[in-house]
Amino acid sequence: MVKLRLKKFGTKKRPYYRVVVQDSRNPRDGVCIEEIGTFMPVEAEERQVSIDMDRANYWIGVGAQPTDIVSKLMKIAAKKSAN
Repeated sequence: MVKLRLKKFGTKKRPYYRVVVQDSRNPRDGVCIEEIGTFMPVEAEERQVSIDMDRANYWIGVGAQPTDIVSKLMKIAAKKSAN
């Protein structure tokens, strides 16, 4: 099954994540199909989430399942782009 999930990068106490499209059987930091955004929890609130909503909606449309965290981040990104 293909999932939209987070891939961890960064250093100790300064993490950042990439929102990726990945086979659920691959390890968290393994090979991904496509990178569609970033999440940087230590940045200012307006710069924390950046997701390409067109690509995310495409992958959801073809059957990919977002994880709980990615679903929440997509809601934040959609709200931010609507403003």
